[in-house]
Amino acid sequence: MYVHKRLENIMNTKTVKQLLFITFLSICISAPATAALPAYVEGQALPSLAPMLERSMPAVVNISTSTNITISENPLMQDPVFRQFFNIPDQQLRRQQKNSLGSGVIIDSKQGLVLTNNHVIDKADTITVTLNDGRQLAAKLIGTDPEADVAVIQIPADNLTMLPIADSTQLKVGDFVVAIGNPFGLGQTVTSGIVSALGRSGLGIEGYEDFIQTDASINPGNSGGALVNLRGELVGMNTAILAPTGGNVGIGFAIPSNMIMTIKESLVKHGEVRRGLLGVTTQDLTPELVKAFNLQNLQGAAISRVEANSPAAKAGLEPGDIIVSANGHPIKNSHDIRNIIGMLQIGDKVELEYFRGNEKRQVTASVGKQELPRLAGSQLHRSLKGALLSNSQRNQIEGVLIEKIDTASDAWRAGLRPGDVIVSANRYRVRNIEELKQVANPNGPLLMNIQRGQEGFFVVLK
Repeated sequence: MYVHKRLENIMNTKTVKQLLFITFLSICISAPATAALPAYVEGQALPSLAPMLERSMPAVVNISTSTNITISENPLMQDPVFRQFFNIPDQQLRRQQKNSLGSGVIIDSKQGLVLTNNHVIDKADTITVTLNDGRQLAAKLIGTDPEADVAVIQIPADNLTMLPIADSTQLKVGDFVVAIGNPFGLGQTVTSGIVSALGRSGLGIEGYEDFIQTDASINPGNSGGALVNLRGELVGMNTAILAPTGGNVGIGFAIPSNMIMTIKESLVKHGEVRRGLLGVTTQDLTPELVKAFNLQNLQGAAISRVEANSPAAKAGLEPGDIIVSANGHPIKNSHDIRNIIGMLQIGDKVELEYFRGNEKRQVTASVGKQELPRLAGSQLHRSLKGALLSNSQRNQIEGVLIEKIDTASDAWRAGLRPGDVIVSANRYRVRNIEELKQVANPNGPLLMNIQRGQEGFFVVLK
């Protein structure tokens, strides 16, 4: 009894109470949090993405491609000029298959239509789609748009699951999103994050850019996969990452669903995107231009050139006009106006708001056809029969672009493909069709230097 009372008196002292309180706080702060999250809180299940993913994942597919290439242990043997000079037959070259992996999204279960990136299936000889249930199906190419990096392929429509499409203009920075794809060939993988930014352009990744930026991990093999919202609706297609160190740093880019579906409609209908032409060259506003034009801010695109007889010229636009809105969308820079016009079809109307001096004006222009110089290959050389050519400045490379090519033609058998750019012919630099006509002998051999992406090689047509 005495001991108990004595302890009670000690415990009641102010100093001891303070010491015990400090000790209690120290234990609480330093104790590691090792307990797992409970499955239920106050009788309610914790939120989970699993139900949404069970509905969405069957609509995301894995895509594998194979491309036949010819190789030789001697690098000189791969040069057609070398083989022709020494009369070495092509049979001495070894043929090898180049394989690649990517992802795709089923967006029409009745027709079996699958969206993916152009770079996933570019120049592929065979395309194989593997479904979530393990089925492997041969795919048919419907159409591609290299400028926006979008492609549509088709598989047999048998018991397929498709993703519903969301309105990507409703996205906001901070919205939760989930990326589904096939990174590094591992099979279907899910990563989550938020929308980090919207309307990213000017990155130099694609010709037409209006990217959704996300911190959801997008890795090699994720290209062509789905970016979905928490309702399991497609808001974008995973396309690229910014990776200064070679790995994912949380900066990924997806093409918005609205842009994809606009391109998809054209690809399904025409097999290509028939972009219209406004006929203006624009540039971003700089502080110097803002001061020179006596403007209030840096928002807008300055017209630096108007092509004669173009829709812009007919609408009365002039160099020095500052476009600030197109079809109700604010124009921040020259990429914005290019993207909007690039998504319009020939004959579509575009309503423009622009400043001329201090006066704000409005005008409606009809988007016209791009009048590029075009020439059937048969008019140049007999072995180019079946190829459709046009002048090109793709990726700042001047030359003659092979737009289309007949797969039964000599040019195809020689290794030429759509998207190739002829930069020299018979050892002369050619920047357009007229220069190609001047140096090409219609009846003699034609030695061409071809630029394909980042690669260059020679082809001889006889």
